[in-house]
Amino acid sequence: MNRESQLARNARVQLLWEKLDTRTEGHLDLEGLRQGLRRIEHPLKDAEHVLQDILHAIDTSKDGLIQFEEFKAFIEGADRELWNIFHSVDLDSNGKIDKTELQEALERAGITANGERLQQFFEFMDRNRDGVISFEEWRDFLMFMPNPETSIRTIYSYYLSTVNVNPEGDALLSDEINLQGLGYFLAGGLAGTVSRTVTAPFDRIKVYLIAQTNVPKAAKAISAAAKADAVAAAKIVASPIKECILTLWRTGGVRSFFAGNGLNVLKILPESAIKFGSFEATKRMMARLERVDNVRDISPMARFFAGGVGGVVSQFSIYPIDTLKFRMQCEMVEGGSRGNKLIDETFRKMWRNGGISTFYRGLPLGLIGVFPYSAIDLGTFEWLKRAYTKHKAKKLDCDESDVQAGPLVVLGIGATSGSVGATIVYPLNLLRTRLQAQGTAAHPQTYTCLRDCFRQTYNKEGIRGLFKGLTPNLVKVIPAVSISYLVYEQSKNFMGLRA
Repeated sequence: MNRESQLARNARVQLLWEKLDTRTEGHLDLEGLRQGLRRIEHPLKDAEHVLQDILHAIDTSKDGLIQFEEFKAFIEGADRELWNIFHSVDLDSNGKIDKTELQEALERAGITANGERLQQFFEFMDRNRDGVISFEEWRDFLMFMPNPETSIRTIYSYYLSTVNVNPEGDALLSDEINLQGLGYFLAGGLAGTVSRTVTAPFDRIKVYLIAQTNVPKAAKAISAAAKADAVAAAKIVASPIKECILTLWRTGGVRSFFAGNGLNVLKILPESAIKFGSFEATKRMMARLERVDNVRDISPMARFFAGGVGGVVSQFSIYPIDTLKFRMQCEMVEGGSRGNKLIDETFRKMWRNGGISTFYRGLPLGLIGVFPYSAIDLGTFEWLKRAYTKHKAKKLDCDESDVQAGPLVVLGIGATSGSVGATIVYPLNLLRTRLQAQGTAAHPQTYTCLRDCFRQTYNKEGIRGLFKGLTPNLVKVIPAVSISYLVYEQSKNFMGLRA
């Protein structure tokens, strides 16, 4: 096995640099590195969580830019390290690594990688599918490994941390791997916990308003609006919220505004995992039905359907917790039980009154409501993000794959899609909540069926009654999304995770 000459290596490094420097600026920043890797179709071109590590490893001057001399020094150092590892794996020194040699090297390092996993690892580097891995194939994949070390264990760990194998067995590299790591999953759970806790008072006010069936000052508000007295109308409309805050304060002080938050937090991780797991699985199923290779290419209708399925499955799974939360909030009265004692009393009362069926009151309506909401929310999010990508690509005169939506853009899109979905299906959620809370201290009314619930609500409160509590529900969207993002990013930094 002959090493290439220094002259040949210099020519190869120079040619590689010219291909990577797509903007011919003489240096590479993070975006330039990303575009360069996409130009040469390197497997790491979409591994967003690794690109920053690569930049830091090559940029020895720490100015945020990769200069040619830094690039050349990194590649030459990587070549030496990778040559030594390759030579230690290539036991018969024929210049090629076969599957047996690779497996034995892994076993010597204490790694068991039999069957399908070994096959995927081997085939990922065997780019020409000739049954062996040449040094060139080995080097071309691993040359951008951020911290190359003389260890097959390091290389295998690097492979596992970046490679995602799809159901067809094709190896893909994507920043979506972030969602699969336990650390990122926990960071997301912590973000949801803090976000829901901080915005719990908004949710508490919403449930209180939904439970109230009186129509205070509605006629006065309409009259004030008719007289073009906007200030007076606004004060009258806001008065139910003011009265709600005062009542909750009298009931239990600050603690009253966080009643049920523990149950709300309890369901975060399972709800998120079930929702997005079902969403992704349905998208892959729709991709096969529509005969497209990439889930990104499925039709808008298929995307809406996948969003709905994700919402329905997760809603069904955590529905009993939601019912218990609503009822314990509506059973909280001045001088009554609090905390776990109230939850226990509410649970026992529900079980006595109807057994397991009590926990699923309003479920059909809940599933009907969550399907369009999830479809609108997730579908609109992806549609808006795709529209932004197309617009930005056209404006910058570049390929869509080169456009990355920034965090503020993603936050805005998420808040918009969530608000639109919540507003459209709000009447359904109000009726569902009333069915769940019926017969409690705050909502003593009872209903025979959905139709009866709608009839009583409409006859007594009119069309406005179907939107009670919408204002605090929408007001909490922006802080909820912003807090989730902030805590998620800080959690990743604390745990040493890359973006």
